[in-house]
Amino acid sequence: MTTTTLGEPRFASPFRRTVSDLARIPAHIVQSPDGPPAEELLFELAGPRDRLFFDPQQTRAGIVTCGGLCPGMNNVIRSLYLELHHGYGVREVLGFRGGYQGLDPTRGPEPLALSSDVVRDIQNTGGTVLGTSRGPVDVEMAVDNLIRRGVNILFTIGGDGTQRGGNALFQEAQRRGHPLAVVGIPKTIDNDVAFVSRTFGYLTAVEEAAKVLDCAHIEAHSVHNGIALVKLMGRHAGFIAAGAAIASQDVNFAFVPEAPLQLDGADGFLAALKQRIQRRAHAVIVVAEGAGQELLAGEAEERDASGNVKLHDIGLFLRERIERYFKAEGIPVTLRYFDPSYLIRSVPADAEDAILCDFFARNAVHAAMAGKTGLVIGLLHDNFIHVPIELLVSRKKRLDLNGPAWHAVLAATGQEALKSAGSD
Repeated sequence: MTTTTLGEPRFASPFRRTVSDLARIPAHIVQSPDGPPAEELLFELAGPRDRLFFDPQQTRAGIVTCGGLCPGMNNVIRSLYLELHHGYGVREVLGFRGGYQGLDPTRGPEPLALSSDVVRDIQNTGGTVLGTSRGPVDVEMAVDNLIRRGVNILFTIGGDGTQRGGNALFQEAQRRGHPLAVVGIPKTIDNDVAFVSRTFGYLTAVEEAAKVLDCAHIEAHSVHNGIALVKLMGRHAGFIAAGAAIASQDVNFAFVPEAPLQLDGADGFLAALKQRIQRRAHAVIVVAEGAGQELLAGEAEERDASGNVKLHDIGLFLRERIERYFKAEGIPVTLRYFDPSYLIRSVPADAEDAILCDFFARNAVHAAMAGKTGLVIGLLHDNFIHVPIELLVSRKKRLDLNGPAWHAVLAATGQEALKSAGSD
């Protein structure tokens, strides 16, 4: 798997220890146990190169943050600036404000000139100092703006929609013959990016979500027949819900988008919840926001500014169904509903994620200075790699229901056993 380069590197690197373009990291992709043979891909190993395409003294870099908030965005911005300025001697780094809108001079404010004073301590706060937005980028206008401002390198911090936009910018610049390096840093709290073992912000989200589950357990346990229902983010992937359930160890039912949600019948969730309440007089439920969407398929479909389907609210739906079920059964319950998603998104990164942010950012700078473009920094087998954007956005990562994480969830919750015999 080769990445696109802008041309032959011409300048000496400031680094003594460098990585060869020939170094490769294998990825074995198995579509399904009964599917086609494993697909073997070989990715370029990320890291500093011995020759640079860009002269650091003549380089101007830009940074843009897009999509929803995620712990660690400021960490990435800071490390990008520090590596560019102190590692390579790049003098000018612009932060485009308000997501891709900031690349449109008719809509966005003037970019923020980053400096040591600007980025000092921003890693200690959540959100992004550059602001963010959803929605597409006006490719031609954005490239015009980048060329006018003399920007040679653009770092795009965002999810697959952001990276599709970055790919369009890179292709438009190539069509014009303008040497623009576009390098993405994958940003999704949901941890659902292919070829990335763990995205930054995910572990922070799991830690914060586990705290909510612990509080929910106390709330449910404090009253007779108490039920705590917690909805967590994740869109179409159940990683946060699964990770938080394992971390908490106080969850009795966990529902993720990858597994169908059966409510009714002898083997359904409501009957199992009734057994749990009759045996233990309390229960904690965690549901990922994308779970059970098939139960709400009759509702009108809406899309956000980025074109993503807006998920129906499974949390409110479950709350109403649980309350109705127990009323019909003549069993009084006290149900507490928690939706901490936006609180979790806005917290600062924890130590693990802060380290990951730094690695992603510095490897992105190394790739860009070497003239590599149209790529995203990935992470496989504890190695940072170069992933072509078109490949990255062609597939999604999902929770494996046959894998150890989901088996750990089932063991921690006991929800499988509860279907037939109840659980302590």
